[in-house]
Amino acid sequence: MTIKVLRQNRWVALLIGALFVSLSLISLLGMQKKTTKGEEQQQDMPKFVMAAPAPVNDPDLFVKEASTKQDREPVNNLSSIVFQEWNKPGSKSHAFSSAKGIGLAENGYWNSQQALKTADEKKKPAKSQTADGKPAKQKGTHVVKSQTESLSPPTTLFFTRTNTLTQGQKAKATWTYDLSAEELLLLQKIVMAEAEGEPYEGKVAVANVVLNRLRSANFPDTITDVIYQKHQFSPVANGRLKRVNPNKETIKSVNAALHGQKEVKDDTYFFLSLKLAQDLTVHHSRTFVKKIGNHSFYK
Repeated sequence: MTIKVLRQNRWVALLIGALFVSLSLISLLGMQKKTTKGEEQQQDMPKFVMAAPAPVNDPDLFVKEASTKQDREPVNNLSSIVFQEWNKPGSKSHAFSSAKGIGLAENGYWNSQQALKTADEKKKPAKSQTADGKPAKQKGTHVVKSQTESLSPPTTLFFTRTNTLTQGQKAKATWTYDLSAEELLLLQKIVMAEAEGEPYEGKVAVANVVLNRLRSANFPDTITDVIYQKHQFSPVANGRLKRVNPNKETIKSVNAALHGQKEVKDDTYFFLSLKLAQDLTVHHSRTFVKKIGNHSFYK
């Protein structure tokens, strides 16, 4: 009986030992497989190169060397964006990340500066431009001024019986006037002599008065005769006309008047400074139009 029990226990002990060995092998195989999988994941992860100090003599050498030590494709620009944090919708950074089809760099990454700039430009309202490409400040007379101020003086002037026309209105002209270089300089000199200390609009207005007289049947028929008419312009009498040299603002204002910019109406033929004028006949006998700077204008 005792021998039989011992034999039965021996088979049980062998069975338990075999089961323990099997469990040990399974556990060892699982640990080895897990280790191998972890090594594969580490191999798939991108490697990063620590930045080295830039060489003293060639700052660009640092960029060139560092860009070639990447494990994957060469990087053309170290500042290119590879990873980007989530940005709150509505922020400037979010505008960059939501822009599509713009600002792509050659290596396939987003060019952040170009994308942000394009996003900002889309938000800005379009600006109107004048003929010379400059932005127009306001509609109306301000646009006309910006167009005429930068133009070269015309060689032909256009008039009707009552109006000085622009170059674009020449089809309406009833008569024309050929402007010589000598008369252009004379017109610039009289404006300089009469309105050197006046604002830009005042200089244009003085040129308007000369052109209004040229057009009118009540005054001489040439710019030279209008300016040298007796007792009309004081710089002619005191010799100042011969001494002055037109400055840039004066030349610009005359060009503007020749192209049709008007600071006074077409029926304005007189002006004077109430502070300096010795003869106030015009002030008492003519109809006041407007005052620009120190000059009062009359028709």
